[in-house]
Amino acid sequence: MAALAVVVAGLVTWAVWPSPPPQPLARQYRDVTACLLTDERGITGEQAAPVWAGMQDASLKTLARVQYLKVSGEQTADNARTYLASLVQSRCTLVLAVGAAPVAAVGAGAERFPDARFVTVGGGTAAPNVSVVGESAPEAVRAAASRAVTEAVGPAR
Repeated sequence: MAALAVVVAGLVTWAVWPSPPPQPLARQYRDVTACLLTDERGITGEQAAPVWAGMQDASLKTLARVQYLKVSGEQTADNARTYLASLVQSRCTLVLAVGAAPVAAVGAGAERFPDARFVTVGGGTAAPNVSVVGESAPEAVRAAASRAVTEAVGPAR
């Protein structure tokens, strides 16, 4: 009888023992976003893939959100400027651009958004609010993109 009481007490204790709080299933991001503007190939393009990988690396370190937008339709600076404006107006902390049309759009439109920060990859001209990544090796581009995002958004708190 005593053994049964011990077993019942053990089961009751186990059943009512408080469980640890559940771990969050999603990463808790900060209220900063780095954005990537690409050509029609999106983040799978040869030039964009290492940039996107570097942005994701930085996101893990800084807890900044990263997102991308690809230019659909005509691959011209005029068409890409519309997409660029969309990213700036959505309050991206930093806009990276890769591909001929997106880079040309930054060149033509950065002056219009003096408070925005831009990074062009694979071309473009530096300006007060535009930095240019001149590296071409994928690992160097990845590292440069990660560094640019980390510097723009700051460390995780």
